[in-house]
Amino acid sequence: MIPHRVPRVLRLGPARLTAGLDHTRRLDLPAHRTLHGEPTTRDLDTLVSEVNEVDMRGRGGAAFPFGRKLRAVADAAAGRECVVLVNGAEGEPASSKDAMLLVRNPHLVLDGAILAAEALHAREVVVATAQGEVGESSIAAAVAERRAAKVAGASESHIQIRVVGIPERFISGEGGALVRGVNGLEAVPPGRKRRAAESGVDGLPTLLSNTETFAQLAILAELGPERYAEVGTSKEPGTVLLTVSGGAAHGAVLEAPTGTPLAHVLDLCEAEIGDGVLMGGYHGAWLPIDAAKTAEISREGMKLAGATLGAGIIVPLGETTCPIGEAAKVTSYLAAQSAGQCGPCRLGLPDLARAMRALAEGTGSTDAVRRAVRAVERRGACFHPDGTARFVLSALDAFENDIALHLEYGSCGRPIRGVLPMPETNDEPDYRLDVDWTRCQGHGLCAHLLPEFVDLDDYGFPSFRPVPAWMAKEARRAVEMCPALALRLARSGGGTRVRPAHRLAPSR
Repeated sequence: MIPHRVPRVLRLGPARLTAGLDHTRRLDLPAHRTLHGEPTTRDLDTLVSEVNEVDMRGRGGAAFPFGRKLRAVADAAAGRECVVLVNGAEGEPASSKDAMLLVRNPHLVLDGAILAAEALHAREVVVATAQGEVGESSIAAAVAERRAAKVAGASESHIQIRVVGIPERFISGEGGALVRGVNGLEAVPPGRKRRAAESGVDGLPTLLSNTETFAQLAILAELGPERYAEVGTSKEPGTVLLTVSGGAAHGAVLEAPTGTPLAHVLDLCEAEIGDGVLMGGYHGAWLPIDAAKTAEISREGMKLAGATLGAGIIVPLGETTCPIGEAAKVTSYLAAQSAGQCGPCRLGLPDLARAMRALAEGTGSTDAVRRAVRAVERRGACFHPDGTARFVLSALDAFENDIALHLEYGSCGRPIRGVLPMPETNDEPDYRLDVDWTRCQGHGLCAHLLPEFVDLDDYGFPSFRPVPAWMAKEARRAVEMCPALALRLARSGGGTRVRPAHRLAPSR
């Protein structure tokens, strides 16, 4: 399986996770074995000892100690069956590192997952990836390559491997959502926190970690702890995968030793910092230009700078786009991506998105945004509201000067160029509100419920602007609450109209 297009790779320092990718689009099994060899099986104590010696942490963003995860699953299983689950369902639009590994170096991921599975005596390895993407095809082809090698008599593991495609959404990579998706349910957070180590795939104890984590485990097994720690910092040895996009002339997945100055990464990618650099993705935080120039690529370095390394996402903003407009656009996206299972997600995030849009249009205030943040912070059933709140608050701090221009002049004078990566939205139609003028009595309630999309004339009668898909639920609420039953909601360009559920019964 040779993909036609692959994520671009750059590096600073030695090539480990990206070794061999200069010369081929994808490493098949023979090429992988030539480059990395076949890992030697470890028992659980040995594997945990090696992992703890280099303090390996999960690379999905939470940085949880991997050795503790291994022990937790082993203790929960206590001789029963367990499962290893690889989280490759990368729902974060600004990240490409998981896709790069699955597409270009899938066998390194599988080596690490199988090492963990053999140490835990697991029943199977499950690789969850974005449904219908090249990564799903590549990892499925890698599994087929291993089966063929096993039939041919090559020394390959007896562990069963299963690939599961998950519909791609921002929240689909959350641990509980991923487990639900693999179990055949909707891939949304379960609401009630359940540890995968205790009950995950098919209700079994499950070792759940990110794609890069398992690739790093394979590299650790290949090099041993001492050689693994030859690069990086003493507290965080090894390399890290970074996704650089936004205002970078050369967007890429970049491998660098921990401790590398952020400025070196930005220089290699010919990136303009502009008003700031987003670190850690859309649940991360903005670094202003001065902090970005001195920050180091590590968990500790980012914490000192006031940001988070997260999943290694770096998005320089550049100088030609509107900072607060970009932030407002992402906030709207995050509001649309919620599971809608709790008040902070269903009501609070749309309110926060409206407050950010008003700020970008020069009609809002930072106080209104902060009030909306307080309504969602630490109140959600999952981390999505908290992550969104962090993103918004850091934008208020980083773009203070730009916000002042918007509030004084209505704009900073720069267009919103869409520098921050966003997924394709062709399947998300806009909606329109229609009114039955024979019924409308000019109550104005629709303008109160949807102030961004409904304007009232001097007599209180409404005119409408297109309603984006992420606000469809709020528009339906306006339709339901119209006292005169005069509103209808339809897809732009035609389509089925959404009528009030409490419409009048037909005459008899």
